[in-house]
Amino acid sequence: MNRDSNAYTFIFAIVMVLIVASALAFTAVSLKPMQDDNIRKEKMQNILFTIGLDSVEVNGAKEPLTRDLAQENYSKYVKEQISLKADGTVDASVDAFKLDLTSEIKKPVDEQRFPLFIAEKDGAKFYIIPLRGAGLWDAIWGYISLDDDLNTIKGVVFDHKGETPGLGAEITQTWFQQRFHDKAINDEDGNFVGITVMKGGSQGNDNAVDAISGATITSRGVENMIKERLDHYLAYFKKEKSEMALNN
Repeated sequence: MNRDSNAYTFIFAIVMVLIVASALAFTAVSLKPMQDDNIRKEKMQNILFTIGLDSVEVNGAKEPLTRDLAQENYSKYVKEQISLKADGTVDASVDAFKLDLTSEIKKPVDEQRFPLFIAEKDGAKFYIIPLRGAGLWDAIWGYISLDDDLNTIKGVVFDHKGETPGLGAEITQTWFQQRFHDKAINDEDGNFVGITVMKGGSQGNDNAVDAISGATITSRGVENMIKERLDHYLAYFKKEKSEMALNN
């Protein structure tokens, strides 16, 4: 075949596209198990972060909680993983850890399942709830941990897909996430109000934190995400509080 002909050029281009596409597909398939494993470990790491576990003891010395160490220590702290229905009852047929909020939130509420992780650390009990919502440009997500009073926030972890660097992307920073520590999701009368994220919000307000300067929409997205997700757990919280009262 004449290498200077249009037909040769066309066929050569097709062959090269097929070769490159095949190579990329093979690479993606080959790396998927590793990617899935990293996602699973990162999930464990984030859950443990919310209960204040950012380091663990290794051979007598404190080491930062890496993904691998999170996997090794996860079952030591997380004692239960349950999937809740909208009415607060448990669906034992669903693996809470494998639930994907990206898919769940697209379903009608009565068809969704709501994952809950119950952990214990230093004799205290914590309830960890996965979060997912919308920021300025794309999805935001994270985890929030509540003390055993089901009101006080122990810790939070946030992440995002495409928020603006230096502005909305700051939700991933420790200084912002620490603003939520010891805040309350219920008002003084015990009514659920969530957490308001606003400029100057922390001044004398147990239910509010200071927003990120210049990132009003992302801050509001965090606020809405927390309130929307936690609202689905109120029926379960009510049952838990009733049992606690009976046991006390």
